[in-house]
Amino acid sequence: MTLDVKKIIAGQLCQLSAPFLAQSFAASSPAKIFTPLRRHRKKVLGLGAISLLLIIGVPVIKSLTTTTDTAVMVNPKVLSVETLTVEVVESYDVTRTYTGEIVALRASDLGFERGGELVSVLVKEGDIVSAGMPLAQLDISNLQTRRQQLEAERARAQAQLAELEAGPRIEDIVTAEANVREIEQQLVLQGIQLSRREYLYTEGAISKESLDEFAYGEEVLQAQLDQARSNLQELQNGTRQEQIVAQQAAVKQLDAAIADLDVTIGKSTLKSPFSGIVSARQIDEGTVVGAGQSIVRIVEDVAPEARVGMPVDVASELRVGDIQIVDLGADRYTAKVTALLPEVDPETRTQVVVLQLEQATVSQISPGQTVRIDMTETIAGEGIWLPTTALTQDVRGLWSVYVLLPTQENETAYEIQPQTVEILHQEENRTLVRGTVQQGDQIVSSGIHRLTPGQQVQPL
Repeated sequence: MTLDVKKIIAGQLCQLSAPFLAQSFAASSPAKIFTPLRRHRKKVLGLGAISLLLIIGVPVIKSLTTTTDTAVMVNPKVLSVETLTVEVVESYDVTRTYTGEIVALRASDLGFERGGELVSVLVKEGDIVSAGMPLAQLDISNLQTRRQQLEAERARAQAQLAELEAGPRIEDIVTAEANVREIEQQLVLQGIQLSRREYLYTEGAISKESLDEFAYGEEVLQAQLDQARSNLQELQNGTRQEQIVAQQAAVKQLDAAIADLDVTIGKSTLKSPFSGIVSARQIDEGTVVGAGQSIVRIVEDVAPEARVGMPVDVASELRVGDIQIVDLGADRYTAKVTALLPEVDPETRTQVVVLQLEQATVSQISPGQTVRIDMTETIAGEGIWLPTTALTQDVRGLWSVYVLLPTQENETAYEIQPQTVEILHQEENRTLVRGTVQQGDQIVSSGIHRLTPGQQVQPL
């Protein structure tokens, strides 16, 4: 018996015993009460009160106890639960994520083809440059000196070529003719003198040796005459074509050497191969750099592209010019479909979709970054969307939900019974299922861990 019940019983006993005691004392006369009894009055009254309490209290306690138990049986405590009404859908959307990457934009670490002292760097980080714009320069003083030497050699060779092409001068021919006539006259004189010497030798006036000297002198003059005539003939015939061709080749060789030196001088100025942005300046002026050493880094200033592999049936739903949203980490960008590559990867069985991002993303995106695209596909089929909190797992590994069924004893209370369902698709906080649940059924949407099959509940 609880403390509240005891208090109720005690109060009712006091109310019942008070009138009874008052009537008893009123009916008794003081004269009839003996003196000894008067001394024991308090004791007698106490015993009487106890007797009355025992006689009256037992039925009262029994009656109160029976009433309390009946109240508990008639109004049992019913658990309140959150519910929802089942609505069947004819189709559902499935969002799938496809992964790709930012294709490598043109990015170059630019350096010189030859070594030398770096005399100037003409750009700084963040500068926008156009194709062919000078970026840095090497010292070219030694190259310029070498070029002057080659130009002098070429000028001399060119003069010789011009002389050969012009042929001998008239003055040279006249001189050669005069030289021939002079030798001819000397030869005639030498012949006359030789005849005289032969006569004197016959007369014994001179020696054989003197005669031989004059004879040898005549032969020498004859040889000189032959040479002079040959030179005159050569001058009269003009310059040979072979000499002109040889001299022309010498001039061209010097021209090629100068051109090669000009290329080297030109490459001493580092130029941008394409339009872009200077992303790094790695060396300052005064440094002696080696061939191929990086001076600046240029990233092409064009809209970046993303390439994403998709199943053929998904890619076929896209069209060139469609706008898609791509995710790069926590950032989202707008991209336009520019191409659907025709080849299918034999390993992944996917088709590559090329998307072009906005121009403004150049400074925010790096080649090789992973991109993701969410594609939504509508799938036909009946199902029921339920919150994940409405599902419970059966002992056989199946899933079930609690359906509310009305009770006959109490119109405001319901009895819950499990119904098996099959999971079709699952998202973050809801699940698409199908099973024996019907349109319009009420199911428990949360708090199912507190429930047992057959338990009575009432919906909130």
